[in-house]
Amino acid sequence: MKLAKVIVWVDTRLHRIFRGRISLVAIAGLPSLRLTATGRKSGLPRSNNLLYFPYEDDFVLVGSNWGRPSDPAWTLNLRAHPEATVEVRGTAIPVLATPVKGERYDELWREVLAFWPGYEMERRAAGRELPIFLLTRR
Repeated sequence: MKLAKVIVWVDTRLHRIFRGRISLVAIAGLPSLRLTATGRKSGLPRSNNLLYFPYEDDFVLVGSNWGRPSDPAWTLNLRAHPEATVEVRGTAIPVLATPVKGERYDELWREVLAFWPGYEMERRAAGRELPIFLLTRR
């Protein structure tokens, strides 16, 4: 968690150099994407490199914010503007983001933890329920 800023900085540079084909998360053997959503205040495109959980033909994102107590800005942007784009291995895909709630949240949370158990550590550190978004292709 303490290395979050360095990891984000390096991952952003790798994305620029390799046009999304290489990321630190991918090097670690995990799936990553670049989310571009509209800023809720600025109205400008905002991009973040994120770990995702492949779910059927869709993408699941968890707003862990590295275990910090507040939700990451990209979750607020998706709530305000659910139409976004993800870039996976250099391919741009338009998506619609839906927050996951209720029983569906509980089911998906178990699946996400089986995929990446580190989210439980981040949830405990954050002291909050981590938001989950299902991104479906438009």
